[in-house]
Amino acid sequence: MDERIDIWNEDGTPTGKSTLKSEAHSKGLFHPTVHIWIYNGRGQVLLQKRSETKKTFPGLWDVSVAGHVAAGEAIEEAALREAREELGLDLHIADLYFHRIFKSEQKHPGGIHDCEFHHCYLSRLDLPVEAFQLQASEVAEVRWESLIAFADKVWGLSMRQAYVPHERSYYGSVIRQIRSML
Repeated sequence: MDERIDIWNEDGTPTGKSTLKSEAHSKGLFHPTVHIWIYNGRGQVLLQKRSETKKTFPGLWDVSVAGHVAAGEAIEEAALREAREELGLDLHIADLYFHRIFKSEQKHPGGIHDCEFHHCYLSRLDLPVEAFQLQASEVAEVRWESLIAFADKVWGLSMRQAYVPHERSYYGSVIRQIRSML
């Protein structure tokens, strides 16, 4: 879906302008996104396998919930909406722990130049994978993975190609924060 999104400057300040997501991606315009890393009390993180129909990183494992912030939408509301859409979760703002904002710039095949500010949240949920209602167009499957195994895979050389290639500092920051919250 080609929704309207707000455009931000390279320093992370809103410009007051909005455009279609496709235009932002073709021109490399910065815009806000949300990421929610869901973890449980057993020291596991919930990973989402991206649908094979996604334009970027199809079939790779990624953050529990991720998506664009619609034009005029509050960041927290976008996070709650994406959790509802992708995983069928009815979260509340109190369920989200704001971690930090990560600046990201990636070029993809097909002329997509993704320039984003990921507003990263953490949320503790102790649910079985069967409790999640997946949005088939976005999410192929979800799984719980131990934080230790996940850290080994994205920091080390073990299966790194199976995961969306976020910066090592991004993964490191998220993993350390989750570990500190257990």
